Amino acid sequence: MGDRKSARDEEFQSFMTGRWPRLMRTAFLLTGEQHAAEDLVQSTLEQVYVAWRRVGSADDPEAYVRRVMINVHARRHRRRLKEFLAPKDDSGLVREVADTGDRMAQADDRGALLQALARLPARQREAVVLRYWEDLTETQTAEAMGCSVGTVKSNAAKGIAKLRALPGLAETVTHGGRK
Repeated sequence: MGDRKSARDEEFQSFMTGRWPRLMRTAFLLTGEQHAAEDLVQSTLEQVYVAWRRVGSADDPEAYVRRVMINVHARRHRRRLKEFLAPKDDSGLVREVADTGDRMAQADDRGALLQALARLPARQREAVVLRYWEDLTETQTAEAMGCSVGTVKSNAAKGIAKLRALPGLAETVTHGGRK
C-alpha cells in the first residue's frame, strides 16, 4: 500500500514539476497578477492531487488539469474577486515608439496587451488566452472551458475584435512591424 502511494506521489510530483511553468503562465494570463496566479495553480494542483489516480490515468492529464484550472478560475470570478493586470491609470504618460529590437519596448507592448486582456470579460479572456497564447486547438479550448467549439469561436472572435478596436494596442502591434 505504501509503495503504491509513494509511486503515485512521485508520479504527481514529476507531472507538477514538468508543467509548473506553463501552468503559471496560463494562470497569470487568466488572473493578471502573480500572487493570484500562484494561488490559482496551487488550488488547481490540490484538487488534481486528490484525484491523481483518475487524472494520471486519463488520456491527456494536461488537458484534465487545464480544465480544473479553468473551473477553479471561473468559480473565483463568479464570486466577483477583482483582478488587476496593470495599474488603473497611466493616461498621463506619453508613449514613445522604440526600435523593434528594444527589450523595453517589448515589455511595454506586453504591458499594453495585458492591460487590454484585463478589459475583456472572463470567458472571452479565457478563449483568447487558451486559443492564441497557449496555442490550443478550438477543440482543446472547448474541452478546457467546458463548452462547445462554436462558443469558443464566438468568444475568441469577440475578444480579438475588442483587442483590435483598442487604439493603443493597435498602435503597439503595427509600429515597426512588431507583433
